Amino acid sequence: MLIETIGSIESTINLNFKKNMQPSAGTTAGKLTGKVAVITGGTEGIGFAAAQLFVKEGAFVFITGRRQKELDEAVKVIGSNVHGVQGDVANLADLDRLFDTVGKVKGRIDVLFANAGVAEFSPLAKVTEAHFDKLFNINVRGALFSVQKGLPLLNDGGSIILTGSVAGSKGTPAFGVYGATKAAIRCFVRGWTMELKDRRIRSNVLSPGPTDTPAIDQQPPDAIARIVSTIPMGRMGKPEEIAKAALFLASDDSSFVTGIELFVDGGRAQI
Repeated sequence: MLIETIGSIESTINLNFKKNMQPSAGTTAGKLTGKVAVITGGTEGIGFAAAQLFVKEGAFVFITGRRQKELDEAVKVIGSNVHGVQGDVANLADLDRLFDTVGKVKGRIDVLFANAGVAEFSPLAKVTEAHFDKLFNINVRGALFSVQKGLPLLNDGGSIILTGSVAGSKGTPAFGVYGATKAAIRCFVRGWTMELKDRRIRSNVLSPGPTDTPAIDQQPPDAIARIVSTIPMGRMGKPEEIAKAALFLASDDSSFVTGIELFVDGGRAQI
């Protein structure tokens, strides 16, 4: 009788344990549940796709954009757990205002995705000071000071992601200055990986190949055809595909990944 009673108690305990271990209906945890993310350049393309995905995966996301109208529209589409801050990453006062807002609203950052950037073509013979300064101010200066100014709020064990490009590794006609800015991004991450290791902060570069974004849409059809011809998979990437790789680098799935350049490029940089 005693043995039967003990067996009944054990069965009840095991059943209750299994019930407690199962998630409640409608409460599936996301990969970024409870985390705070900052995404610069989050109003369109890769940044916007990443913001949507991060929110879906449980994060509260701050996004930036230079134009208030587009910023408001992006926030409206994302819908919840998002806060827009207008600003230009090349303007240090705007960055101060961004991180002051983050500090007041949430008080911390878990994921800092320095994504804002600009791409422009110019053959060597026609490179101007304005072209050079614009690309380096936004792509390099903007990324550097976005991370520097966000660092005091970044939690130990947090994740820094910089948007690079296959252009930093592959020679592309008329893309020399742009490629140089993305090569600089790669060098930043090598240094930061060592500099921030005691805080367990991971720094990585996410380098897309040609991606179907508004910037690409502005190119003439023959230029797009030439671009696609260089991609082994025979097509351009989608912002949502790049966003999934950003989610990997942002989440604990990449807890032993730091200092790398992750190419999401249809094989473009590998041949």
